Amino acid sequence: MEVSLIFKIAAVGILITILGQVLKHSGREEHAFLISLSGLILVLGWILPYIYDLFMMIQELFQL
Repeated sequence: MEVSLIFKIAAVGILITILGQVLKHSGREEHAFLISLSGLILVLGWILPYIYDLFMMIQELFQL
């Protein structure tokens, strides 16, 4: 896993937190939820290949 990916995830987390708080305080809870959901989907899209590689390594390790 690259270190830059960890920094990207942290940056998205900080940005989503700030936007979510601003939207919640302005009375737009629905938009804050959608922003949080989109951030989660974005980060999952980034780490999904790494999770797939992990399971493939485990499968090769135990020869399943």
